Amino acid sequence: MDDQNKNLILATALSLLVILVWFWLFPPAEPTTDQSPTTGQATQTTDAQGSTATPPAAATPSAAGASTAAAPAASASATAAADLPRLKIDTPKLKGSISLLGGRIDDLLLKDYRESVDKNSPLVRLLSPVGKDQTFYAVYGWAPGGTLTYDDVPGANTVWTAPKDAVLTPSHPVTLSWDNGKGLIFSRTLSVDDNYMFTVKQAVKNTTGQPVRLASYGIVARHGKPPGRAYYLLFEGAYQMADGKLKELSWKNLTKLDAVPGEGAHAELQKDITSGWTGITSKYFMTTLIPQQGAKVTQAAKYNADSDIYQVGVRDAAVTVAPGASAETSSRLFAGAKVYDVLQTYQNKDGVPRFVDAIDWGWFFFFTKPIFWVLHNLHGLIGNMGVAIICLTIFLKILVFPLAYKSYVSMARMKELQPEIEKLKERAGDDKGALQKEMMQLYKEKKVNPAAGCLPIFIQIPIFFSLYKVIYVTIELRQAPFIGWIRDLSLPDPSSLFNLFGLLPWPAPEHGTMLASVFIGLMPILLGISMWLQQKLNPAPADATQKMIFAWMPWVFMFMLGSFPSGLVLYWITNNTITFTQQYIIMRSHGHKPDVFGNIVSSFRRGKAEQK
Repeated sequence: MDDQNKNLILATALSLLVILVWFWLFPPAEPTTDQSPTTGQATQTTDAQGSTATPPAAATPSAAGASTAAAPAASASATAAADLPRLKIDTPKLKGSISLLGGRIDDLLLKDYRESVDKNSPLVRLLSPVGKDQTFYAVYGWAPGGTLTYDDVPGANTVWTAPKDAVLTPSHPVTLSWDNGKGLIFSRTLSVDDNYMFTVKQAVKNTTGQPVRLASYGIVARHGKPPGRAYYLLFEGAYQMADGKLKELSWKNLTKLDAVPGEGAHAELQKDITSGWTGITSKYFMTTLIPQQGAKVTQAAKYNADSDIYQVGVRDAAVTVAPGASAETSSRLFAGAKVYDVLQTYQNKDGVPRFVDAIDWGWFFFFTKPIFWVLHNLHGLIGNMGVAIICLTIFLKILVFPLAYKSYVSMARMKELQPEIEKLKERAGDDKGALQKEMMQLYKEKKVNPAAGCLPIFIQIPIFFSLYKVIYVTIELRQAPFIGWIRDLSLPDPSSLFNLFGLLPWPAPEHGTMLASVFIGLMPILLGISMWLQQKLNPAPADATQKMIFAWMPWVFMFMLGSFPSGLVLYWITNNTITFTQQYIIMRSHGHKPDVFGNIVSSFRRGKAEQK
């Protein structure tokens, strides 16, 4: 087996290894049952010490001004909220409402995003009230200290008062109010910008005649983890940015936090944090609490096993409010899409530390971030993400061209040495040791590196993983169209051999099914053809084993990559095409004119001869 073919075999093996590892790390998604708990589970909140406690029942002001418990907390959240008016939210990016029960931000739709590419598809729902599917919300309140109890402060089930017919818009903040009937008057002013950021100002006025001590808090809670299959290299769950350090807690890891004695809960606290944020994230969207930077706060991550509730929280330092005095705290809530430009603006202009790292850049972040930056800017100039991927591929090929050039030159010079290598083989006979020694001496004299042919594939591996990460996790690629039938570059090619790419009057198999993996789309077929043509730059090896490997390799890759995002397949097709062109030109410049057509005809002739 000559060294050039050894290099090709090694490159093939490395490529195949990448694909196999890929399928292990990113298996096809499997539908799972909705794990959200049923309606009527108790809502959890965090007290001033950071422990978990079931909040008091919904409080309704009595005629005398005292608070009376209406119903158990487990039912108050679902039933009382349905009977109360809601505060409408309407911004350029968001629409929804706020429940006056607890002042919960629990009904939020994203105007710019739909569930699918169908223009009539429902808007993406980020937050959902208790009693609905996938309950997910943000709630604020005060935790009691000193002689105060939970009945004295607003919590998850407090009924707030809002101005009649008020609508929360970027130009119209809204103030909620609640009087505990015992001399403490609370207010909560909500404002929102043109994107996804809410500002929440909580205030208390003390008219009791005695000093009171209490602490404000914010909580993001999710009832049950979302449906779908977890992926090894995609993070979803809770995260905490605490003084420059990002900690990720998957759904599974949240259940493994230290147990809180006697509460059926698992929790972890990070105290005296002066810079950071904490939230719950999915692939494209997140809901994140951002306390006032510079002030000491406690971050909490928690899982309640009894009610299957995941939550994160931020508690401000406790304050003592003198008689006749007031206290106010301010924090922010991001509830929306993880758009790079938006996150970067909040990071650079509004002082939210490392906010762009809310995007899951992955292990190769030192590759992923620059690749995304180039792709993002190309898209801004071109306006078509598919064309931007093609231009990015060209840019990357130019960047690594010096190494690729050395590789192709080395392969061309290896061809020049083939006659001499054959003579060495004849002279060495069965003495493999002597043959290897003489071949290494020949390479040294001719200044040829037999391993240089593998350089491009080694470079390709981190680029491939990084580009996949960009295509898979950045919302800029979600539902990004290319041409014709490719309307979402983050998903596999929707066309299929099953219906002859739409020519036959029945639908293509659904992605993730066995039929879809067999009846692949047009782009994977083009990928297989591009790999096949690349092979034909060189005659087929004489060795039967090598010949079989090379014959099957393009078509094995074609089927294996059929379920990959079409944006990644587009990159690979472009990369193969450029590689073919570069290698062809370099080989011609060194006196070798590859007979691509002749090699194709020859391979067909050999195939027919073998069949006979």
